[in-house]
Amino acid sequence: MIENRYNEAAAAELVAAAGDDPADQALALRVYTSRLIGQNPDLVMHGGGNTSVKVRRADLFGKLEDVLHVKGSGWDLDTIEAPGLPGLRLAPLLRLRALDALSDEEMVNVQRCNLLDSTSPNPSVETLLHAFLPHRFVDHTHATPFLILANLPDAEAVCREIFGDRLGIVPYIMPGFALARKAAEVYEANPEVEGLLLLNHGHFAFGDTARESYDKIVSHTNEVAAHLGLKTPTRLRQRRAVKGASPLPVLRGVIAEMRGDADAPMPVLDLRNGPEVMGFLDRPDLEDLATRGVASPDHVIRIKGRPLVLPRSVWSAGRDAIRKAVAAFEDEYRAMFDRQAPQAAEPKTMLIPDPKVAWIEGIGIVGMGANAKAAAIAGDLAEQNARVRAVGEDAGGFRPLGEKDLFDLEYWSLEQAKLAKSSAPPLQGRIVMVTGGAGTIGLATARAFAAQGANCLLVDLDRDRLDQALAQLGGLHAGFAVDVTADGAASAAMEAAINAFGGLDILVSNAGAATPGALLDLDDGTLRAAFELNFFSHKAFATAAARLMRDQGRPGQILFNISKQAVNPGKNFGAYGLPKATTLFLMRQLALELGRDGIRVNGINADRIRSGLLTDDFIAERARARGVDERDYMAGNLLGREVEADHIGAAFVALAQSERTTAHVMTVDGGNIEAALR
Repeated sequence: MIENRYNEAAAAELVAAAGDDPADQALALRVYTSRLIGQNPDLVMHGGGNTSVKVRRADLFGKLEDVLHVKGSGWDLDTIEAPGLPGLRLAPLLRLRALDALSDEEMVNVQRCNLLDSTSPNPSVETLLHAFLPHRFVDHTHATPFLILANLPDAEAVCREIFGDRLGIVPYIMPGFALARKAAEVYEANPEVEGLLLLNHGHFAFGDTARESYDKIVSHTNEVAAHLGLKTPTRLRQRRAVKGASPLPVLRGVIAEMRGDADAPMPVLDLRNGPEVMGFLDRPDLEDLATRGVASPDHVIRIKGRPLVLPRSVWSAGRDAIRKAVAAFEDEYRAMFDRQAPQAAEPKTMLIPDPKVAWIEGIGIVGMGANAKAAAIAGDLAEQNARVRAVGEDAGGFRPLGEKDLFDLEYWSLEQAKLAKSSAPPLQGRIVMVTGGAGTIGLATARAFAAQGANCLLVDLDRDRLDQALAQLGGLHAGFAVDVTADGAASAAMEAAINAFGGLDILVSNAGAATPGALLDLDDGTLRAAFELNFFSHKAFATAAARLMRDQGRPGQILFNISKQAVNPGKNFGAYGLPKATTLFLMRQLALELGRDGIRVNGINADRIRSGLLTDDFIAERARARGVDERDYMAGNLLGREVEADHIGAAFVALAQSERTTAHVMTVDGGNIEAALR
């Protein structure tokens, strides 16, 4: 059941903050209830749904005019702000009602021509529907219960059973002018209705106040939920670790391989395997449900019209069986395109035919995308679709739109424009594991990769430090707490990467610590412990990562933080320099052995970086020992400038982007001839 979260005190506070203009006050309430709607995934998800408010504003000459504020493209209701509800002059929009037809391009042009602010985002494709309804506040959702209702074979009869004449029923029409005009006609046939059911689409409610419209959204949705026996919200993003063999890395590699480009990036995978998901995957009618389309037509642009289904018998048979299943999916998609494209009014270019959702028996539902955000969106929609399919089928039948209507939506120019963002960042969707990720250099490295579009898994010893680091990093990243020297730590970290993102593209083996002391004074136990951290953990993580990359069957990278100690030993630092020198040889040996697999192996030779290794106290001690001040000590290089952790992160990224470089060490120390490799 949906909780009504309207709070009069919170609403009043926002109205007060908006100032004295009644239009701004109404817009503040519009933002408030839009967010209440958007923050409940059982009402809308990921750009779905839209809201509006009609106000009066003075133009430049002081003349009052009616203005419609409606959700703009690119904004999500859960985080929307006033600029996300661009204002349009209402009168010209209402005049469009007299037309017999209006193309999508003409509609968009008219709407943009009537924006109060020409820099505003494109108004919603359902702007005219909001305009043609007379109410001050209008809300549109894709609520889970309404999606179940809207896709029943007898949806109209069930709606009448629940609501009587309180909801108008609108047949399915693709969003745009025709739908807006039809919805207005349905409303005008019975102006007493509280809202509209759009068959195979969603729900509208409206009112004279923000609260009245929001209350109807909640109460209507709960009435449908009660009729269907839905007592709990849809539980999203539940994930339990999959131990041992997993088909996800192979699936990542196979999907990228099918594109025919040796350097094509692999998709990011988002696993969902809570109890509800696993129960759904046990249904005997799963294969049939997979062919039925999607719960709401707008979902098709993010998850395509059907999932890839991988029974245990298929994925457990190995790479060739998974490749055949993906090839069959792509063949079916191409056949669908070949059937529908000739019927389109204008030429269509086929999208990449790769799956966006997989139903994997015994593993879970997997969302797939170019990055973790896209994969998470696909995963969320897939979980909602699973519940809509299951409940709907058991309540009389899940009968969504057919192939032609889904094709029209997937290849609709206005919907495609929503996804046509600027060019992708160079490392979009690359999965990067950084050991010592909560430390100064590790976090700086993760930030550098994230800035280029990568998704990071930070590995560190302490969970609290990891959480703090992830909070600083922001975005969709993950952490795994483990002692990198422990038995099985590397394998467990690789499983964490598979469970979080489906696999791994780049390992930054960075964890380390310096143990000072003359070799004659060090006992073997201390030296062996230094080797465990500064060499053997690097060897364990690198070899485990290489095995995972081989499973994926695609190019990968291993990057080591080697240190200048490997080539230019410092006095009383043998316990650090010796394992680092061995790690340098490890890097070159792995480069020699892994080149044919397309796995590049490189390293960074850094010096004097303020971090957990080089603390303020240590810097002060070394400066005193050399008879210089701390600033001169840190800038004691040819450039005369201190090297910072961000410079190391940038160097790791530069190596990652050096596509034809392997077995190379990049020196980042401001210039130290004694530490130069050649």
